[in-house]
Amino acid sequence: MISEDIQAVCGELKKAGVDFEDKKVLITGGAGFLGSWISQAVVEQGALVTCIDNLSSGQESNIEELKDRENFTFIQHDISKPIYLEGDYDLVMHLASRASPFEFDKFPIQILKANTLGIWVALGIAKKHKARFLYTSTSEIYGDPDPKYIPTPESYNGNVNPVGPRSCYDESKRAGEAFVKAYELQHGMDTRIVRIFNTYGPKMRAGDVYGRVVPRFIEQALNGKPITVFGDGTQTRSFTYVRDQVEGILRLAWVEEAMGEVVNIGSNVETKVIELAKIIIQLTNSESEIVFHPLPKDDPRRRCPDITKAKNLLNWRPQVSLEEGLRKTIEWFEAGQ
Repeated sequence: MISEDIQAVCGELKKAGVDFEDKKVLITGGAGFLGSWISQAVVEQGALVTCIDNLSSGQESNIEELKDRENFTFIQHDISKPIYLEGDYDLVMHLASRASPFEFDKFPIQILKANTLGIWVALGIAKKHKARFLYTSTSEIYGDPDPKYIPTPESYNGNVNPVGPRSCYDESKRAGEAFVKAYELQHGMDTRIVRIFNTYGPKMRAGDVYGRVVPRFIEQALNGKPITVFGDGTQTRSFTYVRDQVEGILRLAWVEEAMGEVVNIGSNVETKVIELAKIIIQLTNSESEIVFHPLPKDDPRRRCPDITKAKNLLNWRPQVSLEEGLRKTIEWFEAGQ
């Protein structure tokens, strides 16, 4: 299933003239959920890929099938600490960071370091090698948007609590963007920032600590456990299947005209969390009941991107429907991957 999706990504990229063959690419966080997908996609295109990951939330199993590939190298290392790398790089992609809200109160310092010290180290590598730099930021930098800014454009400056329980992630990502812009301004570097909206698909972790909403609901439904919805479930998210997300990110990394740009990549379909739970129950033929828990502090009420820039600049738009993507993800979980 994953191989089919990767081939679909490569096919779309080829049609768009995006080709990383023989490019030397460094990916931090390359053994994580999204990082491993990106690693596999550019390896399949013939790039020479170096993956750095400390395996704090990434998993070596995510890149197991890449380890025997001649054009893939794995280095276990915490990118928040300096590292010397030989050779040259054409592109550095900084993805390293824990991203689940369930980790914010358990690993706040690690998260802060990944998006401040870590991006400083990664930017230093890109500067040394005169490489293009792409940073995976997040929709979380918008915080809880004013309703008049839904769909949310890249020009919206955000409504974020700097000392709230989510601040280790929200504010470090905002600081990470500032680091990128500082290096761009002071050193003339070619940089790009992608703001990612809720991405899901095979390889996502479930469970209490790592369980973001889609894999958590799927695991609960498949095991006949109660589906745990926070608040009344009317808060919305925009769910993007990983195949679409990877294609969008790699287009952004490639397109010359994207230099210096900040781009939302995500689904522009807004879905209530309670509706997501009902769809997953239906697709899994589960008898799970829905139970409600208190809404976490500062949990955004609505989340939906304006993707006009992605459409115009990258000729990108999501193609996989929520139901189709959920079917694929459920199938992966059912297979016990």
